[in-house]
Amino acid sequence: MTSMKKDFIVARIEAAQDGSPYVFVGFSDPSEYKGDKQVNPLGSNVMAFSSPEDLMKNLPKAMGNISRMMGGGGAGDSPTFKISMKEYEDIGIKVGDKVTIEITKSDNNIYT
Repeated sequence: MTSMKKDFIVARIEAAQDGSPYVFVGFSDPSEYKGDKQVNPLGSNVMAFSSPEDLMKNLPKAMGNISRMMGGGGAGDSPTFKISMKEYEDIGIKVGDKVTIEITKSDNNIYT
C-alpha cells in the first residue's frame, strides 16, 4: 500500500443545509490558516461597490465570481469532508484544531 500524511487546521465546521445528519469539515494548510482574524461572512469572493456606476463597471467580474460564491463562499481549494454526526461527535474536533489526514491507496484496485 502507498500512503500520504498531511497536517491541516480545522478551518470551518458547517451543518448540512438539507437538514441531513451530516457535518462538513473544511481544512486549511497550517501556513495559510487565518485563526481568529475577522472573515467576510459573505466569503472572500464578494465584491464591495461604492456606487451604482461602480457596480455596472465591475458587473462582468462580479458575475464571474458567482459560481465561486455558490460553491463554498471562498473556500477555494481547501479539502472539505462530509462526515456523519456520530463521527463528528466521536472525533470531538473544533475550529482551530490541528489534524493529520492520511490517504492510503489499496494495492488491490477493484475498479481497474
